[in-house]
Amino acid sequence: MAMDPSLVSFFQGDYVPLVEAKIGVLTHAFGYGTGCFEGIRGYYNAEQNQLYLFRLREHYQRLIESSRVLMMKLRYTADELSEMTLECIRRSELRQDTYIRPMVYKSSEAIGVRLHDLDDDLVIIVTPFGNYIDIDRALKVGVSSWKRIDDNMIPPRAKITGAYVNSAFAKSEALQNGFDEAIMLTAEGHVSEGSAENLFMFRKGTWITPPITENILEGITRDTIMTLLREELGQPVIERPIDRTELYSADELFLCGTGAQIAPVGSVDHRPIGSGGVGSITGQVQRLYFDVVRGNVARYDHWCSPAYNTGAAERPEAAHARNGHEAGTPIPAAIPA
Repeated sequence: MAMDPSLVSFFQGDYVPLVEAKIGVLTHAFGYGTGCFEGIRGYYNAEQNQLYLFRLREHYQRLIESSRVLMMKLRYTADELSEMTLECIRRSELRQDTYIRPMVYKSSEAIGVRLHDLDDDLVIIVTPFGNYIDIDRALKVGVSSWKRIDDNMIPPRAKITGAYVNSAFAKSEALQNGFDEAIMLTAEGHVSEGSAENLFMFRKGTWITPPITENILEGITRDTIMTLLREELGQPVIERPIDRTELYSADELFLCGTGAQIAPVGSVDHRPIGSGGVGSITGQVQRLYFDVVRGNVARYDHWCSPAYNTGAAERPEAAHARNGHEAGTPIPAAIPA
């Protein structure tokens, strides 16, 4: 990824060019994976000349929860973090699909494995970003030989940087074996998720997704899809354990996440899912999802935070995000450390 000198990040308490946001090689998070992060997308709507950040506050609430798991004190509220992100977007003058990567990390330059008695810091990075994986066709996936981490090992409900080594093993194995993506099982043999995506299976007239007790990330996109399936498409959705071989007899299957978005699956372990192409309901979900995230479905405006004041009447939710949790108190453009 080329470093664009015009991109602005929030780093060590101020807005700085991304090219200047550097950490030392002795930083604890670099040596031990003691950080947590979020992946957030912004979608550009050319007709409205607006960039919408999708479910921004929910992502930051999850980042705060992940920080607590790692014994870190994030001194900003979700509303303040949202405004800081919008400020990075505006200063970078991004008017295209965008990826936001906020990270809270153990910033002490220290040797020794622990979580307590270390300094914490925050960085927010914004950058142009397209598709993480090919979502215009049905993917070939394989069940990984690498098992999903367990809540009593590295809590998967927190987006801990070091935990993604588990995903990296599965992803490389899948790609090197000729698949597009991996599906990971729990130690008990139940389906958990992809290498970095939640999973939905359509079987016998019902959509099924693994519950949070199967060591999944409590995905914001997952929650979005459950809402859209039920409220917009009238589809039944349940959460229950899924066995590996159930995947082979599924009628439709897709993976979802902020990075992957809605990724149809056409085969699992060389066995076709349905006709082997994009399922009919999956296609509907995908189209609806992209309408929602680009701010084209008024019912879900509260999920979309606009980056720019285009002169139109501002949504109440956007005003809330801009002004912070204290009514009428604007958040300053630079927040001191």
